[in-house]
Amino acid sequence: MKIQENIPLAPYTTFKVGGPARYFAEAVSEQDVQDALAFCASRKLALFVLGGGSNLVVSDQGWPGVVLKVSIPGIHSETANSRMLFEVGAGEDWDAFVAQTVEAGCAGVECLSGIPGTTGGTPVQNVGAYGQEVAETITQVRVLEVATGKIAEMSNGDCGFSYRTSLFNSTQRERYIVLKVTYALVPGGQPRIEYSDLKKYFTDRASAPTLAQTRKAVREIRHGKAMLIAAKDEDCRSAGSFFKNPILTTAEYAALNTIVQRMNKQIPTYPAGPGRAKVSAAWLVENAGFHKGYSLGPVGISRKHSLAIVNRGNARAADIIALKNQVQQGVKRVFGIELHPEPVFVGF
Repeated sequence: MKIQENIPLAPYTTFKVGGPARYFAEAVSEQDVQDALAFCASRKLALFVLGGGSNLVVSDQGWPGVVLKVSIPGIHSETANSRMLFEVGAGEDWDAFVAQTVEAGCAGVECLSGIPGTTGGTPVQNVGAYGQEVAETITQVRVLEVATGKIAEMSNGDCGFSYRTSLFNSTQRERYIVLKVTYALVPGGQPRIEYSDLKKYFTDRASAPTLAQTRKAVREIRHGKAMLIAAKDEDCRSAGSFFKNPILTTAEYAALNTIVQRMNKQIPTYPAGPGRAKVSAAWLVENAGFHKGYSLGPVGISRKHSLAIVNRGNARAADIIALKNQVQQGVKRVFGIELHPEPVFVGF
């Protein structure tokens, strides 16, 4: 495995910002990962694990230690208990994998089409969109424990999945490196058409959509919101949805609703379990004064999606942080709600 020095990280991210990695290595095998850890240990260097770079904000100073890009390949499938199991290397492109499952006629991740990044990042963030999330299909995650170098298999229940969260990005952050992920999908299953945008897309259809038609619809909807990576579209230089939809207690929701009603408006609300309500972060952002196309120097809000902060061309990480802070403070001031970011912040 080759160790490189002073490698710019901006090209490895969808935001296209960030300084260099002091050391950079790419792992295409589990042994490569172990060798990189040994290098870190021998020099007492900090480690950051990079996947597809689609959910990152890298600081302008970069990373002072080792950046390890996990590019482990491979997709293996087999049938078990009326399900099709797909064991996928952490470095596989996520959308290409989804395309393969749809071609195989297996339901379960079709609504997650068009999401940038690699497979290894999906259990970390519990990636979800359009009514699905990976926690519904993941059966096993093969990981390497950083402190010991030991490899283990973690079940779905071990991963601590909740909304956009797992133990990998919360209580056990930086403890494990994802090597492979196994998904259990339904051969011949029907696509999930629950999300309002998808229902609207298929509203005039006489027959139920196929998996392939659902994948196509999701990609078209994402493209219309600049949530599909496309050449020459500056609204795509982002980390996707920058803020999570807030999940509120009954009391918090009542307080928010009082403010909203005074404005003679109604906030989109979704079920989030007993005593909880999930509200639209996009609505909060827009109604706090940050409309689509809003700009702050070289960064701004996407013209197509009010939750995406975008690099207009020559932004630095500091510019992104400035707009993030401005939006958070504005929403807090108007609605009393704290917005929490989705991306991972590296080198700050």
